Amino acid sequence: MKKENSPAAKEKRFTKRERAWILYDWANSIYATNIMAAIFPIYFSMMATDAGNRLYGFAVSASNLIIALLAPLLGAVGDFRGMKKKLFSAFLIIGLVFTAVMALFDSWQLMLVGYVISHIGFSGSCLFYDSFLTDVTTPERMDKVSAYGYAMGYIGGSTIPFLISIVVLLVLGMENPLAHKIAILIVVFWWAVFSIPFLKNVEQVYSVDDPPAQLARAAFSNMIKTFRSIITDKRLLFFITAYFFYIDGVSTIISMATNYGETLGLGAIGMVLALLVTQVVAVPFSILFSNLAKKVGAIRMIAVAVCVYFVITIMGFIMGYNIEAAQLSGGDVAAATKTSTVLFWILATLVGTVQGGIQALSRSYFGQIIPPERSNEYFGFLDIFGKFSCVIGPALYSLVYTLTDRPSLGILSVILLFLAGAVALACGRKYFVLPLKAKENA
Repeated sequence: MKKENSPAAKEKRFTKRERAWILYDWANSIYATNIMAAIFPIYFSMMATDAGNRLYGFAVSASNLIIALLAPLLGAVGDFRGMKKKLFSAFLIIGLVFTAVMALFDSWQLMLVGYVISHIGFSGSCLFYDSFLTDVTTPERMDKVSAYGYAMGYIGGSTIPFLISIVVLLVLGMENPLAHKIAILIVVFWWAVFSIPFLKNVEQVYSVDDPPAQLARAAFSNMIKTFRSIITDKRLLFFITAYFFYIDGVSTIISMATNYGETLGLGAIGMVLALLVTQVVAVPFSILFSNLAKKVGAIRMIAVAVCVYFVITIMGFIMGYNIEAAQLSGGDVAAATKTSTVLFWILATLVGTVQGGIQALSRSYFGQIIPPERSNEYFGFLDIFGKFSCVIGPALYSLVYTLTDRPSLGILSVILLFLAGAVALACGRKYFVLPLKAKENA
């Protein structure tokens, strides 16, 4: 029987820095749930004019584009000694302040400005948060720490405060602006309070030491150097190419699921509850993916997740096809809708089994194969790939839907993204099995 203070027991425990890092996922995930996905879009639509609702999509795209364009430069600057924590804190404060703006003003114009700037703050803080993974733990523990971050994020940000927000909406009324304002302020409070351990305990360990006077020039030259490193390192190139496609598919499924369900005529309340099921299921499966990655490797588990997304996409097609077929043939649309609602719940559960795992392992595997002293810059490039990839999937869905007038074919087209990701993983498989330090000896 092993003692509690044995080396094996200590290895299983999280350090103070690891716990603080994990807790930031717990802190910020409520923003993604309440502001980006579930509550603020409904509130904004309720408060804005038709012109405002038409502008909303452009605002979302603009915020993603701004942070995507800034990511490599921010990453390069963040790698200098003492800069990463300062930049993280700045973006955190921007996110908190402008999220509060969204709740304090009734003008939809100010709400939209608040959303754009708060989203930039949220995305910027996440960029630096991800890059801190190399500072808080060792390469051998990255899969575990990253997976627990996502798992705690699903509990903290996507379940507990989300449930509180739902209760507020139900008690005060879904049409009551005050209920939505409170739900937004819950985001500010939760995000701020649970960011404190990160601010106190996480520090930059790896850095580059160029003089501050040369900051801008050195940052630009480092960006070029990093881009060339990614192009010439086949392991990095194949992985980031695969990531570009499959994470776009993942993001499209997340962002289009309720819109697709609403297009098919599924009940809003049922879809929100199904979304909650996704978050709950994602908690244990994020950890399970980490444990399995230790035995079979992170890339194999990412490939498994991509295969599950193939199944999810096909199920999404069947869900829409049932209703479309009933409408075209004059059949029982109500029965078809009921069947598709059941399929939506199954689909939501399946998404929960792989969503956290594929995101966590992608983050940790990338952290293992990059130079730790330049982690922020490399994560900046990963972030720009992730942000730009979010454009292709929704556009592909809308294009096919428009050309065929069938949303089921629109959702089926997303399978092309997972196919491209799978092909890139397969083409790069001989490079992915290299030891962590192989590239240094290449």
